[in-house]
Amino acid sequence: MDAMGIDVQVLSHTAAGLAQIPAAEAVALARAINDQLAETVRNHPDRFVGFATLPTLDPEAAARELERAVTVLGFKGAMIYGQTNNSFLDDSAFRPMLETAATLEVPLYVHPAPPARAVQDAYYAGFDPAVSASFATFGWGWHLDTGIHALRMILGGVFDRYPSLQLLLGHWGEMIPFYLARFAEALTPVARQLQRPVADYFLQQMYVTPSGMFTLPPFLLTMQVLGAERILYSADYPFQDGGQARAFLERAPISPADKEKIAHSNAEKLLKLSLL
Repeated sequence: MDAMGIDVQVLSHTAAGLAQIPAAEAVALARAINDQLAETVRNHPDRFVGFATLPTLDPEAAARELERAVTVLGFKGAMIYGQTNNSFLDDSAFRPMLETAATLEVPLYVHPAPPARAVQDAYYAGFDPAVSASFATFGWGWHLDTGIHALRMILGGVFDRYPSLQLLLGHWGEMIPFYLARFAEALTPVARQLQRPVADYFLQQMYVTPSGMFTLPPFLLTMQVLGAERILYSADYPFQDGGQARAFLERAPISPADKEKIAHSNAEKLLKLSLL
């Protein structure tokens, strides 16, 4: 962190979540993971912030663990990995967890995970195994899948039900900013059950991060669509060289004030941080 010029870092579990682990095991494992992370944060409170790992196969238990992680361990949010048992977060089963996040006013970061096996077989198979695997995951598929996840939450009325809920999306918004105008044009007239135009939910209840994608065109597009107030700095370390993130932001053709927002002040506001 010192070498990369990073003062404070949000830490989370790096494996693919607990969605594929039997619920009873996942509940105990989530607690152990969060306790271990909390110890790391306690040892370096001026450098680290924690995001909880949740046992999403048991949404009631996930809600309880989120409350414990925030109110007892001092965590500032949670990270969810893709679908749970082929279900997105608009499924009513997840309401206890979402309600807890909204009540506590802590964000949920939806991290990509491999699409359902049937989707992989239908859309990404037929190539060399390494090609199909990359195509289905970080080369394309899991970004599309995560964007669909967020859009389903909009169309499913999740953000009407929980107007204080905030979602974090990596990789410059998982394809949504590029197609947001098209999505809004097509869906707003027919999604009559919603209280607001569909684009408003993305613009008002979601934040995006680069997640190691340090290329200028998607960044500038995201700035045009969302504005600097909805972008958070992220390095995606250890999967990407964290040093690139700072260099990319320093070179970006935006104002010093917007750089300050992206680098730290947006995170301070969203996560209610007082240590920066």
